[in-house]
Amino acid sequence: MGEEGMQDSETKQGPAGWPNLKRRRVKQLCAAFNREDDPDARLRILEQLLGKPTDAHFEAPFFCDVGTNITIGRHCFANHNVVILDCAPVTIGDNVLIGPNTVISAAGHPLDPVQRNAGVFVEKPITIGNSVWIGANVTVMGGVTIGDNCTIGAGSVVTRDVPPNSLAAGSPCKVIRAIQPGGGDSPEARKD
Repeated sequence: MGEEGMQDSETKQGPAGWPNLKRRRVKQLCAAFNREDDPDARLRILEQLLGKPTDAHFEAPFFCDVGTNITIGRHCFANHNVVILDCAPVTIGDNVLIGPNTVISAAGHPLDPVQRNAGVFVEKPITIGNSVWIGANVTVMGGVTIGDNCTIGAGSVVTRDVPPNSLAAGSPCKVIRAIQPGGGDSPEARKD
């Protein structure tokens, strides 16, 4: 993330006694989720983490920091080993597919080592629109909005907003071309 992105961020001092009791409870729920084999029981644990009902399907393992800062739309799927650092709000739209080993990180640190050493951290919200496909091994950084109907290529590092209806990839992630919803834009797709 460039310095320009850090100027608009909200910085905070780490809480005393960190990790506190609430974080410990979240870690316990994540551990229970990751041990659970039954999908219905995992869903109930996910709802406890989020603090609200959901129909999302998350594969284990899954990790988050706060849980209640995550809002997930309908019909979402997250593959194995997704990490959401949700010190700031993370909003995920409807019909979102999240590939394995994805990191969605609203957390960061100042560039200034004196501030970092003093325990200052940065929180920036993340918004992922509807009908987004995030490929495997993607990192989404704080302050980013990914628009509706986007595809983010595997291995990308998303440091800036991605406009709706875009195919974007790379490190740093850049728009490659527009996607035309309903236009048969996927030559490898097939209907059986």
